[in-house]
Amino acid sequence: MISIPSITEAEKLIEEKLGGWFDVVISHIPNFIVAVIIAIIFSMLARFAGNLMKNILRRSLDSQQIADLMASIFKVIVLCVGVFIALDFVGLKGTVTSLLAGAGIVGLAIGFAFQDMTENLIAGIAMGIRKPFKTGDVIETDDVFGSVHSINLRNTLIESFYGQLILVPNKVLFRNVLKNYTTLGVRRIEVPVGISYGDDIEKAKEVIVDKINDLDFVIRKNETDVYAEGFGDSSINLLVWFWIKYPGEPDFMTVRHKGVVAVKQALDEADISIPFPIRTLDFGIKGGEKLDAMISDKINQQSSNKGNTGGADSSQNE
Repeated sequence: MISIPSITEAEKLIEEKLGGWFDVVISHIPNFIVAVIIAIIFSMLARFAGNLMKNILRRSLDSQQIADLMASIFKVIVLCVGVFIALDFVGLKGTVTSLLAGAGIVGLAIGFAFQDMTENLIAGIAMGIRKPFKTGDVIETDDVFGSVHSINLRNTLIESFYGQLILVPNKVLFRNVLKNYTTLGVRRIEVPVGISYGDDIEKAKEVIVDKINDLDFVIRKNETDVYAEGFGDSSINLLVWFWIKYPGEPDFMTVRHKGVVAVKQALDEADISIPFPIRTLDFGIKGGEKLDAMISDKINQQSSNKGNTGGADSSQNE
């Protein structure tokens, strides 16, 4: 049979338990005080370090959102370090381990649940550190071409040259090939043109280079050049290259327009023709008859037929 303790024994047992707990609490009071002090110190340190990091990142990064996020993450890390040290002083090492394991599991679950959002966020932070472009730069990537309007944590807003605002996820800019037309501050303009087969290529090159270099916006004038690209159907195809400051004034479209006009004027002044498509029929290739010979034979044949017809008519009249 189970013996039931008396009231006196129960009271004695409770007093012993409470006394033991009280002794444990008393013995841990110094550690508890030290833990609280450590937590307070790390809390103040985290606030100071977060503000310092925020000021540094805002001066070095273009996006304030990225700077604030990274500063907040740094602040939380410092604060967590202080909390873990404080818990270790109290003797709660198991709690620290459980918290770390729980944080890892929660982080993994969040990463899977918001994979796309997390990827854009990480890409935005990475680009904020690497700084492949900044606000106002002209960039091109993944069929998007325009100037950077703003840079956010998860996406970048690009203003196209057709007047639309395009929201591009940061992972697209991070993964794909990115062209930045602003970094070097210069851009080469290419104008294709054709001249007739009867004109001198070197003369065309000389007059075009002289005309292009007369334009005020052309830089690196010693690098302005004309190259023969190949043989077209009805012309010798040339490429005109010259450099401009970019972005700048005049704008790209105006510069290219003036470049085309200058090339046309240079060739007109030098009496060099820009041919339109021409088709020449030549039947004299590889044993065939030449076109002029065929026409001549046809005319002679028609004349002979008319002569024969005239003689027959005269015989009939007689």
